[in-house]
Amino acid sequence: MKCIIFAGGLGTRLSEKTDKIPKPMVEVGDKPLLWHIMKIYSVYGIKEFIILAGYKQHSIKEYFNNYYLHNCSATFDLYNNTVTYNQTKIENWKVTILDTGINTPTGDRLKQAKHLIKDETFLLTYGDGLSDVSITQLIEYHKLMHGMVTLTSVQPEGKYGNLILDNNNHITNYEEKPVGDNRWINGGYMVCNKQIFNNLQEGDFANTLKYLSLQNQLHAYPHKGFWKSVDTIWDLNYARKLWDDDEAKWKVWSD
Repeated sequence: MKCIIFAGGLGTRLSEKTDKIPKPMVEVGDKPLLWHIMKIYSVYGIKEFIILAGYKQHSIKEYFNNYYLHNCSATFDLYNNTVTYNQTKIENWKVTILDTGINTPTGDRLKQAKHLIKDETFLLTYGDGLSDVSITQLIEYHKLMHGMVTLTSVQPEGKYGNLILDNNNHITNYEEKPVGDNRWINGGYMVCNKQIFNNLQEGDFANTLKYLSLQNQLHAYPHKGFWKSVDTIWDLNYARKLWDDDEAKWKVWSD
């Protein structure tokens, strides 16, 4: 089964880091966010990835083209102009990188991958979400629901305290930042049937999800475990601290 990853956006809310590289290439530890996400999938046997690149896509291509150089010790024989890599652990991945354009909406980016998906179910996610969701259980749930798309629904940390008012505007209770502000959102980590390519709506992929919901073809897999979207510098620093403190719950692989 293939996994498609949206990785072409401008990442404007993380502009402190994305002026030179796309957001999925921002590092946590010494590895890009994109690598962390691919490692999550690889734990569940997913080895083939299609990356929908756009903004500064060359940096993603350069990373994988020089993957040995980034991840192995190396001996440089300057006189003979040779390099010998002393391999550590190299991933058994096949990575296809599509340049889908700089300002292309996500729905139109996905459309460009249609020729790489045969008559099969595929996985789809974004290049900035970290989670400990079980991909195996997600796939099984998708099969059970018989819909076109199953997305992982999550409740992120709340942003605001919640006031409970009666009819006279008296505050009867106060909840300190309820999880998800009592709402579920799309956490990415989706399973899609190939028929989705015949139902893609113009513009952002969210338009397709809305359309499928009206057709009763969209289902949610509730995930109450760890999930974090790295959207801002605060999010990035938080993810880095979790990693440095050995508390990164999305690290479902062993070294």
